[in-house]
Amino acid sequence: MAKFGYLGNFLVLCIFLGIVGFSHAQLQFNFYAKSCPQAEKIIEDYVQKHIPNAPSLAAALLRLQFHDCFVRGCDGSVLLNFTSSTKKQTEKVAVPNQTLRGFSFIDGVKKAVEAECPGVVSCADIVTLVARDSVVVTGGPYWNVPTGRRDGRISSASEALANIPPPTNNFSSLQSSFASKGLDLKDLVLLSGAHTIGVSHCPSFSSRLYNFTGVWGKQDPSLDSEYAANLKTKKCKSINDNTTIVEMDPGSASKFDLSYFKLVLKRKGLFQSDAALTTSATTKSYINQLVQGSLKQFNAEFGVAMEKMGRIEVKTGPAGEIRKHCAVVNS
Repeated sequence: MAKFGYLGNFLVLCIFLGIVGFSHAQLQFNFYAKSCPQAEKIIEDYVQKHIPNAPSLAAALLRLQFHDCFVRGCDGSVLLNFTSSTKKQTEKVAVPNQTLRGFSFIDGVKKAVEAECPGVVSCADIVTLVARDSVVVTGGPYWNVPTGRRDGRISSASEALANIPPPTNNFSSLQSSFASKGLDLKDLVLLSGAHTIGVSHCPSFSSRLYNFTGVWGKQDPSLDSEYAANLKTKKCKSINDNTTIVEMDPGSASKFDLSYFKLVLKRKGLFQSDAALTTSATTKSYINQLVQGSLKQFNAEFGVAMEKMGRIEVKTGPAGEIRKHCAVVNS
């Protein structure tokens, strides 16, 4: 009787674990192999056709994934528009997201995939695949992208403001922000390496030039003085400049390389968050290892960090939905 009781409990436990496992189903490679076998090829082809005509979009789409994953996980919530029915401002309007680009590109990809397999491929997976494929097309690294994410139905501007680490963050804030998403200090350094491509707007760093720590006329002492002078005279000539764009990796902003890390070590990182990476012995050591290593090594490690980021708080199994249109939840 005791044996049967034990066995019965064991079977119940197995069934329970099976249910739990289903509700927390893992991502998998080639998730759409049966349901939409051409999905990843369609996405790749779309990227290869359009990104060469607008290569700067690669950095924008990479940033789009980062901003999506840091709020409610990688669930496509950053794509949702405000609707009168919810009366709630979505992530799109939050200050960190007001300079995001690539929404229409994602819509174009979604339309192409929907034509092949209606209601099968999530917008969350499209964001993740497009980020990888866009970087590859512009000469950057390839990394594995497991799929099976479902789309979230909630998008909150206040949550975006609270969860997306701003470029003004110091080291402890960055560490806490990344740790809350299951990312460690090595991930912080590697993912910051995405700044090797793309541009930023003056408001993201102009306080370092004109009113550091809220003191008018004070310049961030951790910023190289010649670099700061160049930014003030040739780029962001006023603290009120909201339109000028500046390369995050000057002279190499279209090339995925180690230049960004070399600049950070020379106190020429554009953001306070870049400079913050040198204030920790651990993160500074990681940067030195990358600079002394090969581009191949960085590419491989960056890919591992991207795959890890792509797993943040994903919705799988019965959670969420597969949106018909990425900007609105299904009715």
